[in-house]
Amino acid sequence: MRMPATLIAAATALALAAPAYAKVIPVAAGENAQARLQEALILAAPGDVVELGAGRFVLTDGLSLDVKGVTVRGAGMESTVLDFTGQKGAGEGLLVTSDDVTLRDFAVENTKGDGIKSKGADNIVYYRVRVAWTGGPKETNGAYGIYPVESSGVLIDGCKVSGASDAGIYVGQSKDITVRYSLAEHNVAGIEIENSRNAIVHGNLATRNTGGVLIFDLPNLPVMGGGNTVVEGNLVIDNDTPNFAPKGNIVAGVPRGTGVMVMANEMVAVRGNVLANNPTGQVMVVSYPNAFTDKRYNPYPRRIVVGPNQIIGGGNDPQLPGGDQLKAAFGGALPPLLWDGLGGADAIIPGQKLVGLSLNLPQQGASPMMAKPAPFELNAALVVPTPDKVGAPAALEARIAR
Repeated sequence: MRMPATLIAAATALALAAPAYAKVIPVAAGENAQARLQEALILAAPGDVVELGAGRFVLTDGLSLDVKGVTVRGAGMESTVLDFTGQKGAGEGLLVTSDDVTLRDFAVENTKGDGIKSKGADNIVYYRVRVAWTGGPKETNGAYGIYPVESSGVLIDGCKVSGASDAGIYVGQSKDITVRYSLAEHNVAGIEIENSRNAIVHGNLATRNTGGVLIFDLPNLPVMGGGNTVVEGNLVIDNDTPNFAPKGNIVAGVPRGTGVMVMANEMVAVRGNVLANNPTGQVMVVSYPNAFTDKRYNPYPRRIVVGPNQIIGGGNDPQLPGGDQLKAAFGGALPPLLWDGLGGADAIIPGQKLVGLSLNLPQQGASPMMAKPAPFELNAALVVPTPDKVGAPAALEARIAR
């Protein structure tokens, strides 16, 4: 029987894509784990699997991977633990600088710096990875838990992060991003998308953070112009942890009790989420608050679509100047949408009827003490735009099915 031409073509492509001598490199926990694991990461070839056994790997220094197409796979995020409690340096636990890497089914605990950082690593997958600082929220914890930056193609799926002093799950200066089905709790920012485009944040639980989900765009970075992002189908609830970020960090200004905050982005849709019991505000749309000199930068929100979302409670303990008086004026709780009043008529596009509070700041960078707060009401727009072509490349899905 003659094989159909389409099958021949598919088989040929698969054969060309697959390394001829891909192998599994087992690494067990136990004595001299640091040297054995780093050696495996150095000697791995494209297509190889570095297979971490069950147990606790006691490590004293950071690890690095710079080989394309490698999978690092453990026995489960509760079974395989890379323990950096005794780490001597201040760097990340694992640094990845190569493309087409898959990290899955293991945990990283108590790094002195970031948990797992990937830089310039295109088409990277984090699947069922846990990063935690087990002593709870502390300023001395590492800044970021899962931290891909400067990448094209990022899939973060089924992960857990707790205790980060900046952002639990952070994707920065990247494009074509999916963050889904993950848990972020007891971080300053639960999930943050910064200076990035074409992202979808979907089906996550962000709880007990200072702020649940942040979509930021900042000046003076190599990649500018964040936007075209969807925040959809998430549970953003009870984000009430006091802010423990080191002074001077941009997230140090995030009020305790923030649900979703969008700052200085364009075309961001916040829709289909459950936003519950975030004591400052369920959704905040704001401009960049600081002075800047970067002429490429637009500090204002543009075309931020809010709704429809399910709103439950919240606004009952606002961490804003004059918060108690504002709360009293609204009958005991602020409305679900807070806006600094900047960005013009197209700053917010309503996806549902909402009452909001505008601070009516006079200009970008103005002190909150210059606010002239007043209520406003949004009525659902006849035509609500939506971001286009968001999310990680479909080809990354196959790597979590293996």
